[in-house]
Amino acid sequence: MNRILAAGAGLLLCSVVAVAQPTSVPGDAEIRRILTERIDEEHRSVGIVVGVVELGGQRVVGYGRLATDDARRPDGDTVFEIGSITKVFTSIVLADMVQRGEVALGDPVQRLLPADVRVPTRNGTAITLLHLATHSSGLPRLPDNLDPADPANPYADYTVAQLYAFLSSHELGRDIGEAVEYSNLGVGLLGHALATRADSDYETLVRDRVLGPLAMLDTSITLTPAGRDRLATGHDRALDPVANWDIPTFAGAGALRSTVNDMLTFIEANLGVRQSPLRAAIEATHRSQRSFGPPNMDIGLGWLLRTQHGRTIAWHNGGTGGYRSFLGFDAASGTGVVVLSNAARSPDDLGFHLLDQRFELVEAPQQRTEVDVDPAIYDDYVGRYQLAMNVIITVTREDDQLFVQLTGQQRIEVFPESATDFFMRVVDAQIAFGRDDSGVVDHLVMHQNGADQRAVRLGEGVESVEYGSAEIVSLPEATMERYVGRYELQPGFVIAITRQGSQLSAQATGQPSVEIYASSETEFFYRVVDARITFQVGGDGTVAALTLHQGGRDLPGRKLP
Repeated sequence: MNRILAAGAGLLLCSVVAVAQPTSVPGDAEIRRILTERIDEEHRSVGIVVGVVELGGQRVVGYGRLATDDARRPDGDTVFEIGSITKVFTSIVLADMVQRGEVALGDPVQRLLPADVRVPTRNGTAITLLHLATHSSGLPRLPDNLDPADPANPYADYTVAQLYAFLSSHELGRDIGEAVEYSNLGVGLLGHALATRADSDYETLVRDRVLGPLAMLDTSITLTPAGRDRLATGHDRALDPVANWDIPTFAGAGALRSTVNDMLTFIEANLGVRQSPLRAAIEATHRSQRSFGPPNMDIGLGWLLRTQHGRTIAWHNGGTGGYRSFLGFDAASGTGVVVLSNAARSPDDLGFHLLDQRFELVEAPQQRTEVDVDPAIYDDYVGRYQLAMNVIITVTREDDQLFVQLTGQQRIEVFPESATDFFMRVVDAQIAFGRDDSGVVDHLVMHQNGADQRAVRLGEGVESVEYGSAEIVSLPEATMERYVGRYELQPGFVIAITRQGSQLSAQATGQPSVEIYASSETEFFYRVVDARITFQVGGDGTVAALTLHQGGRDLPGRKLP
């Protein structure tokens, strides 16, 4: 999810320029230059701290402020919310409990929960601890009964009782282990289940099993008064202050707060340069368990494993309402980088670039300008728009403000660039409303991450519509099998085609796997979205490519070896 600009540093000696090797981390001056540009010129954050581990020791470079109204400079002891990096700690707890013989990776999570809780199964298969740690359980990203009283603190009032109620009533939409679908719910459940097995709460468990043994004294969920004084204020993408998040039930998915100095200690433990009783458990989390979906990306226990440029980087990122974080290391070179930011813009590109300058820096997003429009036009846009099956964008108006809300997510205000085009400030996404021939608003197009997704407006009383009404053609399994594979539509965006019997499914990068249906020998259609796939078959019967037809665009993709 990001891109870059690299600066080379050289020393002229005897007419030879010695350029830093891609595996060496740039010096402090270059890191400070990048941070200064991001904060002062591009306004991507209020304060950022970078930590580096290399063979020569540790380095910390901080720049900016603790808050827009707090001029203190962030440093290695500044506290940030680290969000989903917490998932790696949860996986180390899991690996430690496996090492001690308390649980096994193949244990059904059902065994760790109260007897009256029913964890969903499918086709006789149970969700295991390994499925939860590798996002392959089939559970959705979030439970559908998450309805926060305060959208600015969305997990604060979600209870264990609600989690149990969701699990006991949920029916899985795909086979367990069939595909990877990133799930905060799944890893939150894992942390809760492990704590239940240990007769503990999550914070006590992670402190006893990981933080204590590694002497990470500034990493916790509950802050001391001193820690709260060092807490950087979180900011949204517009750099307005936002509330901190409280995550009691899903703590294992994202509740930890930490400092760069503590994260450097954690990197050293993962690199093996800091000895600890957790060495075997930590190494177990680094082993690949399965492909994560995108090209060259696997998942271990919690860690994502990116293999590119002849190197494998173990990494994870995190994000809460007002913070973003990155943590990565390369065991072969003995280098690691952590980036903590107190604004809601990803620093992933910076983290990868510092580890290897062949990963380019992402250019600053386009600055968008709000224009004045007559708010009366907002009434034309209010309604429900189906982006995909069970994924609805609800558009509402409050006085002179327009809001959108995606199923399972918090409501977000959008701002006009024109009478039909709107942008979000908390995420880099835009929405354009479209009208039919009679002038009635009948759809919207959401633009995000370089892709356009069309959502049809639902009529009054219509819960959903099913796309793809073409007649389904039955094809031999041998014909279906030749379509199985991974197709790259653009760097980092892949559609994986899988087969189960006579049924094909398609899974785009970062999205769930969904079934597709044949309308001819080479043409397939979706029912959950308004899209089609055409496979290109050669004269010898081999399949070299496909084309995705969606939103008026034809996107070709070559089949990967």
